[in-house]
Amino acid sequence: MSVKATAHINFRGDARAALAFYQGVFGGRMTVVTFADAHNVSEPSEANLVMWGEVVGENGFHVMAYDVPSALPWDQGTNAFFFSIRGETAEEITALWEKLVVGSTIKAALAPSGWTPAYGMLQDRFGVTWVLDVAVVYAAA
Repeated sequence: MSVKATAHINFRGDARAALAFYQGVFGGRMTVVTFADAHNVSEPSEANLVMWGEVVGENGFHVMAYDVPSALPWDQGTNAFFFSIRGETAEEITALWEKLVVGSTIKAALAPSGWTPAYGMLQDRFGVTWVLDVAVVYAAA
């Protein structure tokens, strides 16, 4: 048996735009099911919001998203989570960084660090914090 963990990001009306953006960065297939599609509309103005959506890339990238309806509480929070992307090369990470950085706030510029050839952190225009780095093998402590 195998288990996969996937980031499931909650938004308030931005899920479709965020999924489209992430698809543009990572490629892959985007699937969106609206509240109307699922016959689960409580507020007519929210019928076309995302009840369930995902982007699945051939490169292994997978993210899910949801628009929290106005009848439910939602707070994006502060440092609630980071979305970590680890690649095999600095070139691979740099190519993804250059797409994600559009409209973002840089928290730590993409650069070599003491533990990896490339590390950077940004908050994208949807408020999601991304950490990108090159995966390296660490000696056991």
